Amino acid sequence: MSLSKKDISFIQPSRNNLKYLKWSYEGIRKNAGPEPTICVADDFSNDGTWEWCEEMMSKDPNFKALRNEGPTRLGHTILYDRLINELATTPIVGIYHADMWLCPGALESVLEHIKPLTVVSLTRIEPDLHPAGPEKVLIEGAPTEPEHFDESWFNGFFNNYLPTVKGKTTEGIFAPWFLFKEDFTSIGGHDPLYAPQSKEDSDIFNRFLLNGYQFVQTWEGAVFHLTCRGSRFNPTLTTPGQNSNEWEAQNIRSTRNFIRKWGHFVKHDKLMKPIVPHKYDVEFEVANCDLKMIEALEPWCDRMTLDCSQELINQYIQNEQPNTKFDLSKKFNTNDNSDIIVEFDALRMTNQSYQFIQQLSEIFDFNQFDSGEYEFDIFKVKVNKIKHYENELIHL
Repeated sequence: MSLSKKDISFIQPSRNNLKYLKWSYEGIRKNAGPEPTICVADDFSNDGTWEWCEEMMSKDPNFKALRNEGPTRLGHTILYDRLINELATTPIVGIYHADMWLCPGALESVLEHIKPLTVVSLTRIEPDLHPAGPEKVLIEGAPTEPEHFDESWFNGFFNNYLPTVKGKTTEGIFAPWFLFKEDFTSIGGHDPLYAPQSKEDSDIFNRFLLNGYQFVQTWEGAVFHLTCRGSRFNPTLTTPGQNSNEWEAQNIRSTRNFIRKWGHFVKHDKLMKPIVPHKYDVEFEVANCDLKMIEALEPWCDRMTLDCSQELINQYIQNEQPNTKFDLSKKFNTNDNSDIIVEFDALRMTNQSYQFIQQLSEIFDFNQFDSGEYEFDIFKVKVNKIKHYENELIHL
């Protein structure tokens, strides 16, 4: 298959990010030309984003846009998929953020490495706002806003950088990432469990890995990334350099939903390739459980058998159900035949005990358990059978 830049669509949801969108658009058109399609979703912005989108659609035949009329924010978890399903007509799509400047030669590098069942990530070159990592390049004191970006300065840096990474690839995955549209849609896209945002990327990366996709991070293909300007550090939502309250609250919700689905925290190696422990079917049988302890324990199991009152359980469900698409009413005192039952007294819980709960997937992965009963610290563990369920999570 002969592919070119006209076969690529950039997928960019945005909310009150107009100055970043304009900057990002300039970088794409300067360094990739007019051929790739740019697909933008305006998520009920009030900063003139939609008016700009209408103007660009009248000027640029390869610019497409849709608008969420609100008043509820949809978030990029939903809008990524709407853009791909409704607007993108190219065989390749790329998840892209408005706070990214496309470097020269980036799409040529994507095209060099792209093939079916492969996800290609561009390397992020960033200001030193976050700790260094082996998967990215940090520039001390680099600009964090478009108005401070000096293109000639950056091109000088990039021209010196390129010879040092000639032919280099690793196996990480993170935005911006590109793949065949068919490979995205075949597993159902992003899981709306995480709407409006946060952890939807880690979830789909796990599913890509389990479905046999290969990951390629090209170091010759890169973006300059202002970092977290879409929501987490969006200056319209927070003071500079601080997480917005909205992002903090949603990150907690999405983390709890990720644990409910996968049974563990997000895991990856040092180069950002996902690590996916097996998913087990686990029930907690807990004595002396109060409301606070239910909140701490509930995401870590598939069901709970409690000796507390139904009124307490109902109170927890009423408080937590708005934060998840899991039906919590089906999680308590079900009398189901669980594969693994962990019995303990909540009054005896310590920090060490809670760490055991958080590491259950790894504990079962690294030990050869047969059917039977085992004791660890305060826990009595009954193993009825060992079965893995993570492959059932690949397709939506």
